[in-house]
Amino acid sequence: MKDIQGKERNLQDLLANKKYTIPFYQREYQWERKQVEELINDLMDEFDDSFNPEHLNLQDRSCIIEYASYYMGSVILNTQDNAIIDGQQRLTTLTLLLIYLDNLQKEKFSEDEQSEIKGLICSKSYGSYSFNMNVEERTKCLESLYKTGKYTDELTDPSIKNICDRYADIVEIFQAALTENEPSEESINDKKILFFIDWLINKVFFIEIKTDNEQDAYKVFVTMNDRGLRLTPSDMLKGYLLSQITDNAKRTSANKIWKDQLTKLNKVGTALEEKDFVGDFIRDWLRAQYADSVKENKKGALPQDFDLIGTGFHKWVKDNALKLGLRSSDDYYLFITENFKEFSNLYIKLNEYARKYNPDFEYIYYNANRSITSLQYQLEMAAIDINDSDDMKNRKLKLVSCYMDQYIVRRVINFKSVGYSAIKYAIFTLTRQIRRRNIDEIKVILKNTVQSLKDKDDKVLTLEGIKDFYLNNFFKWHVQHILARFTDYVERGSEVPETSFEKYVDTNRKNRYDIEHITPNDYLANKDKYVDEKEFESQRNMLGDLILLPVDKNRSYQDMPFSEKVEKYFGENLLAKTLNRKCYENNPRFLKFKSDNNLDFKGYDDFDKNTIHERQELYYNLAKRIWNPDNFDIF
Repeated sequence: MKDIQGKERNLQDLLANKKYTIPFYQREYQWERKQVEELINDLMDEFDDSFNPEHLNLQDRSCIIEYASYYMGSVILNTQDNAIIDGQQRLTTLTLLLIYLDNLQKEKFSEDEQSEIKGLICSKSYGSYSFNMNVEERTKCLESLYKTGKYTDELTDPSIKNICDRYADIVEIFQAALTENEPSEESINDKKILFFIDWLINKVFFIEIKTDNEQDAYKVFVTMNDRGLRLTPSDMLKGYLLSQITDNAKRTSANKIWKDQLTKLNKVGTALEEKDFVGDFIRDWLRAQYADSVKENKKGALPQDFDLIGTGFHKWVKDNALKLGLRSSDDYYLFITENFKEFSNLYIKLNEYARKYNPDFEYIYYNANRSITSLQYQLEMAAIDINDSDDMKNRKLKLVSCYMDQYIVRRVINFKSVGYSAIKYAIFTLTRQIRRRNIDEIKVILKNTVQSLKDKDDKVLTLEGIKDFYLNNFFKWHVQHILARFTDYVERGSEVPETSFEKYVDTNRKNRYDIEHITPNDYLANKDKYVDEKEFESQRNMLGDLILLPVDKNRSYQDMPFSEKVEKYFGENLLAKTLNRKCYENNPRFLKFKSDNNLDFKGYDDFDKNTIHERQELYYNLAKRIWNPDNFDIF
């Protein structure tokens, strides 16, 4: 290898007016919400350690020079065509974050106040602008996100779909992190945004490694990522635990069990494309069963059990051996052969239930559908006592996952974020409260918790929030989830054959389902029903104006008058059919379901803001049945 250069570069140096290519075999953007959430939360945590609210009163933002830096590892480049050999996932994600931040600052602040971001996203060459992450197939999508904050074309390319999904995640996650977990358009007006932007551009660093040919670039990449030369935290934990077992035969037996369980875990992790699935399990398990403290939500607070497990669980176990009951050689042996084995098998089951719908564990699937995975696994494992019978373990899993479902929906319909950073403290607190308790005690705790759920302003978060719930960019997926639950509930209650929640939320279906506005997208044709166009648009986005339809139907119906739409709805899912008066003829199972549950379903000849509110009230009554805390009593 020759002429290899390594230099420290901040984001400004790395991206401003630079053009990068990505080798065709590396062009898939693969990050999931989990990776994006971890990145943004890490960035915000680091920024918050330096940020002082008093700085908002200063004449400029030069104080950021003294803020702590954040290092994001290396980027490996081939200088022949400025190709990114390693680092495109991080740089693509940061580009999406910069697009969002630029859109946000242009909306909220004057041009004089704004930071220079555009040159990091795109730059002018030969008289025209192009994106600095120069991948042709991404251009149309990035242009749309940059200009409008959304991309409406049909998403057939998995990489483009992932980019759009991650941009939506960034909007929600960043707003939650910045606004103390209460995302709304009105809450994002704090000049803290501008401080964060300047810090991100100037104080986030990479090590830029350049080679003059692709072969050398890959040699560097392989050398730096050769996992055979590095021990992972799980390797170090294994080494420590086994070293404390003095009996050779028992140590051999424990080692075999550890290896066998890792094989099972790695198989699941490979299928999920999770690089540190084993580490994720160990963190969730230790937090669920043993962690007693968590870092306070205040500046300067020191990391505690929950946090230390996240950054170095192998060291935490060694430092807290007595807390884990590890005193003798036999304790360490049983910790691996019973505890580790039991909970790793349980973790595999939880992931299976999260990926594939199982009617006996449906709530685990529902929570995973809303990207609540790690925290739900932690809470579910906290309830388990290793001495519980298999039946009792299953009952506890059903109960706790049912609680998580109700907790999530109450936050969402009251416009509270359910991102990791927004709910982790509450879940960590509840983890301690239900840890290894009997099921009757857990029921009481969970019912009291969900019924007294409050926001930071001491407002109780009830299901009545759904009466004012509407579609917005921050909660679009949750709206689809709620509509899917309504549709599935009504169809199952009416004994409709082949109904399936999964089909309503499966984004990989050839003709996936999407949110349909019942009111046609035609203000002029409906202007006599509304005060003005603003009211028209706001009412169209109310939950009561929404159903689910296959995407091709959604597109073809959107401009139709309601009188035509409602005839088309009769051929769709049952929740859509209920808008048509014909649904109430010769439909005894639905009518029985309607009567038994005292639900005010009705058909309509016209649809206006009064009928939208009627429909919203109906949805509220459905919600009271689906997310009733008394449901805990059945487990």
